[in-house]
Amino acid sequence: QVQLVESGGGLVQAGDSLRLSCVISGRTTVSHAVGWFRQPPGKEREVLAGISWSGASTYYADSAKGRFTVSRDNAANTVYLQMNSLKPEDTAVYYCGARRSAQAMSVLTSRFDSGDMDAWGKGTLVTVSS
Repeated sequence: QVQLVESGGGLVQAGDSLRLSCVISGRTTVSHAVGWFRQPPGKEREVLAGISWSGASTYYADSAKGRFTVSRDNAANTVYLQMNSLKPEDTAVYYCGARRSAQAMSVLTSRFDSGDMDAWGKGTLVTVSS
């Protein structure tokens, strides 16, 4: 089992950038693909992006394409989400989730779309003012 802790959220203005971090601890020698999700106020959680254990493959939901970039540093046990050109509608609690797998993201897309993860962080709040 792994534990996940998100950080990097905060209050920003429209057009600003933020980089979120997800630090992984516990059984970090076990392969895990990691995804970023968000839950806007009063709405359901949605997937944003995912990255395979090796970092060789990524997946982006339509809402994240072009503005968000997922990356990982396995030496630091950390996965990042770079968010650019933020909009008020990006206001949400952002979560990272991990799924035990060494497979490419093309195989895991449906799992990430449904939020079928093995572990979750507690989230970090991002608020974008207009």
